[in-house]
Order: sequence, then structure tokens, then C-alpha cells
Amino acid sequence: MNRTTGTGLIVFGLILIVIGAVMRYAISIHTTGFSIHTAGVIGLTVGIIAFIVGVVLAATGDHTRTRTRDETMKTPSGQEHLEQHDSWST
Repeated sequence: MNRTTGTGLIVFGLILIVIGAVMRYAISIHTTGFSIHTAGVIGLTVGIIAFIVGVVLAATGDHTRTRTRDETMKTPSGQEHLEQHDSWST
């Protein structure tokens, strides 16, 4: 996984936290058979877990480094262009 996966989970977690908090604390409807407050607590919990996992993935994500070497050499038939890309993980 890479850093964008972590960023996506962070945003998803924040959205779930906001929706869960609204469901838990801002809505005052009482229904039978379905508790919107319990659903809000579940949303908050899942949102917090997703946020924490996203932060960990973003912090430890893909640490790939790239080095590019660009060189032009004169040859008997003209010029030759050499471009070399190296990448490795740290």
C-alpha cells in the first residue's frame, strides 16, 4: 500500500466521525426497532479506527526513491543520448 491509501482512509475516517457524531449527538429522534444513536456510536468507532489506520499507513507508506541520470555522449556518428532511471525502496 502507498501513501494515497493512507490519505484516503484518513478522509474516510473523518467523514465517518462527523456523520457518527451528528447521528449520536445532534439528532433527537426516537424510533422503534432502530436506534439512530447506536448507529452513530458505531459510525464514530469505525471512523476513529479508519482514521488511525490511515495515519499509520500514511506514515509508513511507500518510501520509494528514484535517481535519474541524463547524459549526452559524442560518438563518431553524432551524439547519443543516455537516460537511466533507478528506483529502490528504503
